[in-house]
Amino acid sequence: MSEFPVGATLQPEIVPSRWTLLRDVAVFQLKLLLDGLRDALLLPISLFVALLDVLGLGPRAGRQFYDLLEWGRRTEYWINLFGATDHVRPLTSAPRPGVDALVDRLERLAVQEYERGGITASTKDAVDRALDHLTRRGPSDGDLPGPPP
Repeated sequence: MSEFPVGATLQPEIVPSRWTLLRDVAVFQLKLLLDGLRDALLLPISLFVALLDVLGLGPRAGRQFYDLLEWGRRTEYWINLFGATDHVRPLTSAPRPGVDALVDRLERLAVQEYERGGITASTKDAVDRALDHLTRRGPSDGDLPGPPP
């Protein structure tokens, strides 16, 4: 039996709002980008550091590769790639620092601007109306702009 059966941690009775979903998709894409950049950097650096360790060179010869792995583990924790699952299941612990904390801070600023009635409020209302229209009628009604005939 799998350690993580499909759907085992998701609770179907918790349905996030469309804005939460859109936010989570955007944040997930950002996190994928950060994760990919980290991995792209780690590939050559890890080989170089491992070579230094094998040759016994450097200030911490024999430990440099493992120090790099520890740094990678910390960045993995900070990125928290799949943290959006917290929106569909109860939190079991305090929020973690990292990308999620940064995005939450930016989101709070946007909400404050919205509550003050700034440009964010009118933009959100316009997008909400468009999404409501699509949800009610669907894109097949010919209401969406397309290529000219």
